Amino acid sequence: MIVAEAVGRALAACGVGTAFGVVGSGNFHVTNALVAGGVHFVAARHEGGAATMADAYARMSGRAGVVSVHQGPGLTNALTGLTEAAKSRTPLIVLAGEATEVQSNFHIDQAALATAVGAVAMRVASPEEAVSRAVEAYRVAVGERRTVLLNLPLDVQSAPFEGPVDVMPPPAIAPAVPAAGEVAELARLLGAAERPVFIAGRGARHARRELEELAALAGALLATSAVAKGLFRGSPWDLDVSGGFATPLAAELIRGADLVVAWGCALNMWTTRHGTLVSPGAKVVKVDLDPAAFNTHVPADLGVAGDVARVAEALAAQVAPRPGYRSPEIAARVRAEGRWRNVPYEDESGGGRIDPRTLSIGLDDLLPRERIVAIDSGNFMGYPSMFVDVPDEGGFCFTQAFQSIGLGLATAIGAAIARPDRLPVAALGDGGALMGIAELETVVRLSLPMVIVVYDDEAYGAEVHHFGPHGHPLGTVTFPPADLAAIARGHGCAAVTVGGPGDLAGVAEWVDGPRDRPLLVHAKVTAEHGSWWLEEAFKGH
Repeated sequence: MIVAEAVGRALAACGVGTAFGVVGSGNFHVTNALVAGGVHFVAARHEGGAATMADAYARMSGRAGVVSVHQGPGLTNALTGLTEAAKSRTPLIVLAGEATEVQSNFHIDQAALATAVGAVAMRVASPEEAVSRAVEAYRVAVGERRTVLLNLPLDVQSAPFEGPVDVMPPPAIAPAVPAAGEVAELARLLGAAERPVFIAGRGARHARRELEELAALAGALLATSAVAKGLFRGSPWDLDVSGGFATPLAAELIRGADLVVAWGCALNMWTTRHGTLVSPGAKVVKVDLDPAAFNTHVPADLGVAGDVARVAEALAAQVAPRPGYRSPEIAARVRAEGRWRNVPYEDESGGGRIDPRTLSIGLDDLLPRERIVAIDSGNFMGYPSMFVDVPDEGGFCFTQAFQSIGLGLATAIGAAIARPDRLPVAALGDGGALMGIAELETVVRLSLPMVIVVYDDEAYGAEVHHFGPHGHPLGTVTFPPADLAAIARGHGCAAVTVGGPGDLAGVAEWVDGPRDRPLLVHAKVTAEHGSWWLEEAFKGH
C-alpha cells in the first residue's frame, strides 16, 4: 500500500460517505482508495463545480464534504468554491496533490493559497504521519466547522505505507455548556421584553423544536437568515427571512422589536439591511458557538456562548409565559401578509417575456412540495428565494457568502445527492447558467430528476440596473439572445421556453410525466427594472 491509498482509506474509516472531484495523476490513487473504502465518488466536469457540490452536500447532509483535485491548476480551478465554503464555515476536506519541486510547472504555494481564502492548510509530510494527518483533517473539518486543505506531496504519496489504516473516527464533540450567568441575563431580558424577535441562522438549523418552545413562552416572533429559510415553516408566527429579502410586514415587525435574539446568526448586513432592521433602542443578544461573532456586524449587548438548542432548553426552564409580541392581530397579519406572494403587484408579463414574480409563483404552484431549492447569485435571485417556497430548513441551499455567480447548478447537484428524497430545483440567471454549464452533463449523467430554471434577461442584470440609471454604456454587460433550451436538449435534457404564463403548461407536463430526464426551463423574464432587494444589496459594495 502507498501513502495515497492509506489517506483515502483512513478518511473512509472516519465516516466520509461521498466525495466529489476531477481526477488527474496527482489525485488518482487517493480517490480510488476512497472508492475502495466504500465512499461514493461523484465525478464533476470542472473542479469549481466539484468544490461547490461538496460544499452543498455537506450543508444539506450534515456530513463532512470531500473534494479531490489535481495539484496546481486542479486546486486553482476549485478556488472560488473553496472560498465560499471557507467563508460559510462548511466542514469540508480538500484532497490535493502537491508539487513541492519549485521547478515543476504545477508548483504553487498551495498552503498560502488556502490560508488566503480562509481555509486551514495541512500537509502529509511523511509516510509515518499519513493516517494521523488524515484523521486530524477530518477532526478539524467536522469539529471546528472549517474547510481544510490536505496537501499530498507527490513524492510522499507514492512512498510505501507500512502501518494500519483501521482507525477510529474522532469522537463527537459534546455541545458547549452555556454559562449560567449569561443564560440568567438572557432570561431577564426575555422577561422584560414586550416585542421580542428571534432570528435564527445556519447555526440554529438543528434546533427548531427548542426555539419554538422558548418563543412560545417569551411571546417572540420568528424569523431566519436566508441560509436558514424554512426553519419555522408552518408556525403561525413565522416571518420568513429577515433582511434584504424580507417582506414589508417582516421588515416592519422586526424594526418594531425591543429585543432581537440572534440564534447561530451573525446578523450581517444582508440579514439586517445594513443594520436598519434593528431599531436604535432594541437590545441585541447573540447565541453562538463562536464568541467572535458577538462583536461582528451588529454588536451584541449580550453574548451567550453555547449550542443553540442547549441554550434554548436552559432558558425554557427560567422564562415565565408572557404574550410578548404575539396577539390575534399580529397572527392575522402574518397569515395575510407574511409571504411575498400575498403582497399585491402589477404583473408586467407581455411581449414574449414573463414577470419573474409570476414565473416563480407559477413554479411554486406546479412543483411538488417535497423539494430542495438551490439559488445562484444575481439580480434575479430574490424571486426564486422568496416566491418558491420550501417545506423546511432542509429544502433550501443558499451558497452566497462569497456572492459569486456560476455556483448555482453545482450547488443543486450537491444538494440533490444529499437529499435524494426531494425534487432538486436549481434557480439560475443566464450569466451564472452559462458560467456553470459544464455541469449540465453531470446532471444528465447522474440521472438527476432536476428542474433547472434560468431567469434570462440577456444581461448581467445587477450591473445593468446599478449603472444604467446613471447613463453609463451597458454594452459590456448585455448580450444577444442565447437558445438555452437548445443547449439543454443537446446535453440530453428536456426543455421548455417560457415567455408568458401560458407556457408553464410545459412544466406541468414534465411534472406529470416520468421525469426520466432533467428539465431546463428557459424563462425569458422582464427586465425593465431591478429586483426589489437590489438597491439594498449595492449599499454593501
